Amino acid sequence: MTSALTVRPISGQEHLDHIREQGSVSFLQTPAWAEVKNEWRGESIGWFDADDGAGKLLGVGLVLYRQVPKVKRYLAYLPEGPDIDWLDADLDRWLTPLAAYLKGQGAFGIRMGPPVVTRRWHAATIKAAIADSVLGTLGDVPADASDDAALAVVARLRELGWKKVPTTGGFAAGQPQYNFWVPLSDDDGPKSEDDVLAAMNQLWRRNIKKATKAGVEVTRGTRDDIAAFHGIYAETAERDHFTPRPLSYFERMWDALSAEEPDRLILYLAHHEGDLVAATTLVRVGTHAWYSYGASTTAKRDVRGSNAVQWQMMRDALAAGADVYDMRGITDTLDADDSHIGLIQFKVGTGGDAVEYLGEWDLPLNRALYLAFTTYMKRRSG
Repeated sequence: MTSALTVRPISGQEHLDHIREQGSVSFLQTPAWAEVKNEWRGESIGWFDADDGAGKLLGVGLVLYRQVPKVKRYLAYLPEGPDIDWLDADLDRWLTPLAAYLKGQGAFGIRMGPPVVTRRWHAATIKAAIADSVLGTLGDVPADASDDAALAVVARLRELGWKKVPTTGGFAAGQPQYNFWVPLSDDDGPKSEDDVLAAMNQLWRRNIKKATKAGVEVTRGTRDDIAAFHGIYAETAERDHFTPRPLSYFERMWDALSAEEPDRLILYLAHHEGDLVAATTLVRVGTHAWYSYGASTTAKRDVRGSNAVQWQMMRDALAAGADVYDMRGITDTLDADDSHIGLIQFKVGTGGDAVEYLGEWDLPLNRALYLAFTTYMKRRSG
């Protein structure tokens, strides 16, 4: 018989110490992320054995509380978390005390993104699927690998009253269900740079060589370089039609993450003959490295600064002992006419895998307030 668990607040240091003992957790579940998302109220929480007087910390989570306008009630959000034993057959013992604790904190509902990978598709499979006009989405394609234990978590969540958040929903803080990973290790251990390079398609390898031949230089930036990064990020936003984050966001991200761990966040700058042509940010927690933001200029695209900076990030992640280079979100479309297909094809060229997470899930604690909030969010995104 499994023991009962209890949830209570923990200090940021306790939270961070626990993360350091794990292989990795999402950077969105680090204590520092609460400082980045300062429009929310952040809190670190921990799971403990209710009968263990020693108080061993068994799981952790970062909760971000968003207040409902004019009412002191909150949506409690755990992006890409919490960090618990998701494959425990008795998932109830983890999630029921979580709901009880957050309800006591004034939450009308909980949103979380279990960091559980259910299926994956290799690059060759995706490439073939894009060429097949019958297949419209990644979900239509038989996966190269499926985790039955992970897929079983879906049924358990539904039994416990959790509701899947539609992937087309309008919640601004939502995280992608599909990510793209470049594996940096396999069953034989860490890969070499040559192994990673060999897995890429011919276009990627050619563009990396082209950048080198053109004299593109990739260096690490400092806080003083964030403004230069933001300048071409804003240019990228205008070109690609998305709303850019303000400069202050990246400065806050640098300050918070760098204070937590010296190499948590790294800024990369690609220059060609003195001109900044591409810039990116890399976040690493333990064995997982994420490409988080990228930007490039319209000018000098032919020198392939974006490929050069990506390759340098992969090399550095590999040298730091990371198992995965995570290129973050992709849409599930395979439609050659869809505007998002170019991003998928760019990432597929690295030879990595598309991975599917469980997605985000909600637990209404006060149904009236939860309904009002979700209706409000849908209208705002409409």
